Amino acid sequence: MPYLVSFHLGWLIGSLLLGFCMGWISVVQRGKGTSKVTARWLAALAAGLVAASFAHVVPGRFGYWLDLGLIMFACYLIGCTIGAWLRDRVVSRSQPEAVL
Repeated sequence: MPYLVSFHLGWLIGSLLLGFCMGWISVVQRGKGTSKVTARWLAALAAGLVAASFAHVVPGRFGYWLDLGLIMFACYLIGCTIGAWLRDRVVSRSQPEAVL
């Protein structure tokens, strides 16, 4: 794992910055989103991939790609979270207070 981080640090920072930008510009959700069933299936898929990565079920090059993809996806999600949180803080401060 430290090898992945040290060797692919530029790509990991890039995925973090891309996630930050996406989190910053996509704060407002106008659609319905995913259903609870779909969200549960996606969470189970992500948990299965993480478990496969920790157990080293996928050997060789594909296991390396799985590990790298999971790390990059985690960096992207962290960037999205930080970007959305900062955007919420900046936008909520610039709005005038409501007069009752």
